[in-house]
Formats: sequence, C-alpha cells, structure tokens
Amino acid sequence: MNLTSGIIEIDLHGLRVEEAIKKVKSEVRKASGSVYKIRLIHGYHGGTRIREAIEDEFSYGREEKVKSIVPGSNPGITELVLR
Repeated sequence: MNLTSGIIEIDLHGLRVEEAIKKVKSEVRKASGSVYKIRLIHGYHGGTRIREAIEDEFSYGREEKVKSIVPGSNPGITELVLR
C-alpha cells in the first residue's frame, strides 16, 4: 500500500480473488476523510477475475464509502472513488 496525496495504491498481484476483496474492503473501511481514491493494481491478464470481483463487490451502492468505480490509466488498474 502506498498513500500519496489523497490516493491509496494497493497492489493485488499474487492474491486470490477472496484475499484481494478482503484486503480492499479493509482499506476502504480504514480510509480517512482525506483519501478520495483507492487505486487497485490487479494486472491485466491474471487480474481480470479480481477486476470483475471488485466491480461486483463495490458497484450498485453496496459499500457506502464508494461513490463510483472507474478504469485506471491502463487495463490492469481499477480505481474506487470515495465519498
């Protein structure tokens, strides 16, 4: 995890889907008010299952702190925009 200017970066490489979701949920809960975005680095080829699980878990208002899910700067990154 890396915190730079209101953005938390979490590298999810090497984690199973369940482990990745658990880690992301924990960071969302712990995020202070100064954090407005969580950047999830899951990778492109092996990370698509993690990306899909993130979209399923955090879309549709399921997590009240997550405002939206947006693609990152490349297909191996997904960003959670926080309220």
